[in-house]
Amino acid sequence: MGEGKTALVAGATGLVGGHLVRQLIEDPACARVVVLARRPLDGVNSPKLQTIIADFDALEEAMAGVAADDAFCALGTTIKKAGSQLAFRKVDHDYIVAFARAAKAAGARRFMLVSAIGADASSSIFYSRVKGETERDVSALGFEALHIFRPGLLLGERAERRMLEGIGMSLAPLLNPLMLGPARPYRSIEGETLARGMRGAARSDAKGILIHAYDAIQHYAAL
Repeated sequence: MGEGKTALVAGATGLVGGHLVRQLIEDPACARVVVLARRPLDGVNSPKLQTIIADFDALEEAMAGVAADDAFCALGTTIKKAGSQLAFRKVDHDYIVAFARAAKAAGARRFMLVSAIGADASSSIFYSRVKGETERDVSALGFEALHIFRPGLLLGERAERRMLEGIGMSLAPLLNPLMLGPARPYRSIEGETLARGMRGAARSDAKGILIHAYDAIQHYAAL
């Protein structure tokens, strides 16, 4: 992200998005952070921050007049929280693609997308298939640079507790060093590190469609 740029963020109330917004506000190269959310952000105040309370079913109207250089998407839910596979797909596919279209219309040249390890539009696993379809459909929009992040289990404090993720977070320090070779991309990663990786990717000159797993995320987070 170059000096004086405007960042557009969706998914700011989640684990990664929360870290991302705070990091962007603290980044001297970022002049303005525009957040699209369904509710106000808790405990985040800055003259650089503009929050647009948006209906993701009508983003064109919500984003009228908004201009951005870079867009960051950390939208996502779980099937359990969404209530059904259909409701999950609406958030993790339809809303993300709608946000990407709106970001493109707002002038964003770079798009940073949080996906998941194993994303594959042809997968027989519903979750992985939806993630892959989302990657495919955002890729078709023709951003100058599309950075797709495929993390394993995300570590960090969430607003809601998830039992299986809690178990995974407890085991991560033991399991990560054992995950070598083909298993390495599946390593757990801190949500804060992923957010830094997204910011690092936005500052790079890379173009085209780029897919980042564990090692690449760590690389960009260190930039």
